[in-house]
Amino acid sequence: MDEHDDRFAPVTVRPREPAQLWTLTARQLRVICGDPRIVALSIVQPLVMLLLFTQIFGRMANPDLFPDGVAYTDYLVPALLITTGIGTAQVAGVGFVRDAESGIEQRLRFLPVRPLYVLVARSVGDLARVAVQLAALLLCAYFVLDFDPAGGLGGMAAAFLLSVFVCWSLIWVFLALAAWLRSVEVLGSIGFFVLSPLMFASSAFVPLEALPGWVRAVAAVNPLTYAVDASRNLALGWEAGGSIIGALLSGAVLCAVMCVAALRGFRRPPNETRRPLFRRSRGTASPAEEKEQAGGRDQADQHPPADPADERADLVDGRADQGP
Repeated sequence: MDEHDDRFAPVTVRPREPAQLWTLTARQLRVICGDPRIVALSIVQPLVMLLLFTQIFGRMANPDLFPDGVAYTDYLVPALLITTGIGTAQVAGVGFVRDAESGIEQRLRFLPVRPLYVLVARSVGDLARVAVQLAALLLCAYFVLDFDPAGGLGGMAAAFLLSVFVCWSLIWVFLALAAWLRSVEVLGSIGFFVLSPLMFASSAFVPLEALPGWVRAVAAVNPLTYAVDASRNLALGWEAGGSIIGALLSGAVLCAVMCVAALRGFRRPPNETRRPLFRRSRGTASPAEEKEQAGGRDQADQHPPADPADERADLVDGRADQGP
């Protein structure tokens, strides 16, 4: 009998893992490219930053502070490849929270797919957006601002790939924050109060020697400085030293740690409530708890629990009415 019952048991068919990842990634790319206005604005944003920094700050920059024979545009563009990914990484976290609020995340939980592939597909989709932004930035620098790095096309291609990898690690940071915080407002506050100081307190826009003493100390230990120096060394054909190894190693460690953190946060129940900031003593209850308890008591008074003896009597009467 058990064998016949097993034949009719529901069977869950899990798609192959490459197919899962491809389907989720294609969905994410369709979401990103679904609105042409968002695509156009995401491409224009780094171009506006490039023109503002080169035409405004480039005019005020002291040539004595920069290496000999290096224009400010050549010095700035490799750094913008890194800093451009910060804004896109924050957008990735916001999009993850929006999916959770709209219910898409809950639907994905019931599908026979690995949770890790959901996160990887989102990171790859946002990484494709970063690659398009960086490519548009380089094209504008080459054809509009006469960007001519000493490292040539090979050095610039290496700087581009390094920047894409660093931006991918930043995307994982914001995915982990979004999975645990689940608040767009908190993510925006973190992006302003943490990432903006890290971006400006680095060697992205001016050399470390031109910074004040305390800012130089922060920039010396800033991980963003290693990535900026590595991208600049590759683009300008300078001696790389340990900057490339530091950028790759820090990016790999950041990806691994944040991936685990994002996966654990994604597996939490979607309706899990946050702990209160200030706990009350066990003897007292908050006004909301008292109101909820009072409502429960009123409902219990209106609908008292049924007596088991009455239920058994109703069952006997029903059988008697049916007859033999």
